[in-house]
Amino acid sequence: EYAAIGGLIAVAVFLLLLYRFLGLVAVLGLGIYAAFMYAAILLFGVVLTLPGFAGLILTIGVAADANVVVFERIKEEVRSGKSVRAAIPAGYAKGFHTIVDANVVTAITALILFAVATAGVKGFALMLLIGTVISLITAVAATRAMLGLLAGFRWFENPSFMGAHGQQGLKFLQLDFMRRRNTWFAISGIVILVGAVSLGVRGLNFGIDFKGGAQITFSTPQPVSLATVRDQPKAIGRGDAVVQGRGKVTGSDSYKNFQIQLKKLTPNQQDDLSSLLKTKLNAQKLGITNVSSSFGRQIARSAILAIIFSLLIITLYITIRFHGLAFAIPVILAMLHDVVITVGVYSVTGREVTEDTVAAVLTVLGYSIYDTIIIFDRIRENVPLMRRAPFASIVNVSLWETIRRSLATTFITLLPVGALFLFGGATLKDFAFALLVGITSGAYSSIFIAAPALTIWKEREPEYAHRKRVEAADGGQVLAAAEEAAAAEPTPATPIDLVESGISSAARDGDAEAKRERRRQRRQSRPHGRPR
Repeated sequence: EYAAIGGLIAVAVFLLLLYRFLGLVAVLGLGIYAAFMYAAILLFGVVLTLPGFAGLILTIGVAADANVVVFERIKEEVRSGKSVRAAIPAGYAKGFHTIVDANVVTAITALILFAVATAGVKGFALMLLIGTVISLITAVAATRAMLGLLAGFRWFENPSFMGAHGQQGLKFLQLDFMRRRNTWFAISGIVILVGAVSLGVRGLNFGIDFKGGAQITFSTPQPVSLATVRDQPKAIGRGDAVVQGRGKVTGSDSYKNFQIQLKKLTPNQQDDLSSLLKTKLNAQKLGITNVSSSFGRQIARSAILAIIFSLLIITLYITIRFHGLAFAIPVILAMLHDVVITVGVYSVTGREVTEDTVAAVLTVLGYSIYDTIIIFDRIRENVPLMRRAPFASIVNVSLWETIRRSLATTFITLLPVGALFLFGGATLKDFAFALLVGITSGAYSSIFIAAPALTIWKEREPEYAHRKRVEAADGGQVLAAAEEAAAAEPTPATPIDLVESGISSAARDGDAEAKRERRRQRRQSRPHGRPR
């Protein structure tokens, strides 16, 4: 409950600070989203388990992300010179395909997770699926209707109401990302290598879900030392018990929440230990779980099946939507990058891997490509606009235009997950930790892994290989001209204008004679020297 309230308040405050009046519209949209979610829970008779409640909290970020995508588009249209009234339908028209692509991929992951996961994780997958569908409806219909109504008022025409006055900030992030791609690959390689070494040396700290056995959780009204808790299973002859304190440490190795794990516990031993914990430690909220080792194998098989099906279906969808494998392969590489890093971080930190951790990692598969879809959609849009630019320049410009949006969507998603990590119970904390690592890694891989991988792939195509050779022959005149144009014009409409003007300038200054020669050759090759 505290996690949901804290996450909702944090998202609302961030939207208000970043988007001002548009943020107020988004908060009202979140209110409509919450009402629809409550109605859906009642309609479908959903029982909110802990993983299901975690899915509900995560969908708060999903719902806000859709608004961020559209709002950034609207602000871009206003900065390009359109009125606020004209910018609203244009922003929704341009942002609609991006929202659909990103949410469809998330829904695909939720569906696969629901189909192959165990009963505990199905609740999370169901809430994520319902929340994704409802967020798409509220972002496209509800907030669109509110903005359309407000656009009729004269006072709403002021760009300051939505923070769209002046030029887009974060100019310091307009780096030449593609030129430094080897650096980004090296950073990821080091992180993955550290995780691989830790996996080889320490392995993963598998919980009872994988190893089988008995797990006892309880809390005490006053802090108790770990040594005192360990004495209780020893009293029944089970000195092999693993005792862990959970939550905040108090004093010298003392806690209020505990977890005891044993390989096997007979019914008599279970009764005796429960009695000791209640009489000696005044244990409360006592819970005992017995799991067979075959259950862990079932979870592992389900996870492998979910990963394989997710990769296949997402690859197929992106290949169809983006017209080729060139966009799908980098997305898959980024997804694998995020999963490997998440698993490596779990090994390094020694956190327990449970059934909920597997659900979180599978969620990362679908959610980590949210930002990647946003960037790739802009690249696809810029390709026909920048007909003479090298592909690296197209990707750089696309990153410049979308990096503010990518950072905003990532941060908004991290807010409710962070609230889940801070205020959730012990089980949800482990789940939220995997999401925090995976979503952060996903934001990094979208910019620094997927985009450079796409550039490398596309630069092998004849057309873009030729453009790259022309740029190399010009000695970088295109980018230099773009930088000079940026210095002379401090408030350009868009970065595309800079690069296109630089390309035109370089073509006029450096290739005039070559163009005349090519025209002479074309005339000579035609009958009578005249064009037909």
